Amino acid sequence: MEDNYVDSLDPEKLIQCPYDKNHQIRACRFPYHLIKCRKNHPDVANKLATCPFNARHQVPRAEISHHISSCDDKSCIEQDVVSQSRNYRCEALTVNTWQCPPCDEDWDKDLWEQSSTTFVWGTANCSGNNSPANNVVVEHKSNLASGMRVPKSLPYVLPWKSNGNAQ
Repeated sequence: MEDNYVDSLDPEKLIQCPYDKNHQIRACRFPYHLIKCRKNHPDVANKLATCPFNARHQVPRAEISHHISSCDDKSCIEQDVVSQSRNYRCEALTVNTWQCPPCDEDWDKDLWEQSSTTFVWGTANCSGNNSPANNVVVEHKSNLASGMRVPKSLPYVLPWKSNGNAQ
């Protein structure tokens, strides 16, 4: 029965169903057929065991230990396990030397140093100080084409400012 699975890479190769010897199934459809046929033939399904390395391998329960020791797909799994364990050992040996850079930010200090005026969208921030730096004339410059203007309000209405029309 194992000879049927040797060339399963060819999707058009016909494989004999382990549940019904009259079924010849294309390799690309074989996994789906196994599920369907297993449900239709529970008496045969109880006599067969599934290979832990390849679910397409349905072997008589008495021969499963022999099949496991000689399964072709076992070597693929073992190679994956070995390569993963090597990678894990290499990762475990490398020590992370990254250190967090020093932080010069102090948000509380920045907040304290800010003026007490609140930000209002579309207005210039003018404080009460009469220092020469604050006497600069703020000129609103628009990058819009002539004939266009900046909107006077935000493009949406906030739900709590909808004059009680909420439903």
